[in-house]
Amino acid sequence: MSAETPVQSAGTFTRARLRFRDWRGDRPFWAGLFTLLSGLPIAYFPYATLKLGQMSIAMATTGGAGSLIIGVLLVTLGLTMWFQQATRIFAGVAAIVLSLVSLVVSNFGGFVMGFLLALIGGALALSWAPGEEGAPEAAQSDGPKEVPSADVAPGPVADAGEHGLPVPQTADAGASDNDNGRNRAG
Repeated sequence: MSAETPVQSAGTFTRARLRFRDWRGDRPFWAGLFTLLSGLPIAYFPYATLKLGQMSIAMATTGGAGSLIIGVLLVTLGLTMWFQQATRIFAGVAAIVLSLVSLVVSNFGGFVMGFLLALIGGALALSWAPGEEGAPEAAQSDGPKEVPSADVAPGPVADAGEHGLPVPQTADAGASDNDNGRNRAG
């Protein structure tokens, strides 16, 4: 290859993956996914019929309609978290409240699976915050950067003062410390 060789464009799969990653990074994706998935067992189990050979076991309860409503609302809240990020606080609180209601109404919250997924999704929605736009990753360092102050002359810095801030050491302060040390010893 030479310097003039044009760079091949990324494949369709790579471009789609990168676009999805960018889309996912701009919204509370995992909160929406957990909340969306929590609605499925809550709505499904009251209407499920299990066949064991000739015997069928129906899970139909009086809370079937309530379970269906809670499940559909949780799926809707999960989609809302994805497509309307501004309502994430409301959607997170609503998901947590609906998960608690599902314990009583819907077979212990879809046999605890839907309950736990909704709680985790709601908590993730409440804790998610949008990132700052245009913040380069190089600017985000491991620790705070020291900026020299205009009123403090550069020079050696003594141990931290009473508030944890560095105290500049002057020539006079160093000499008086040494004198005080001699006077105490002598």
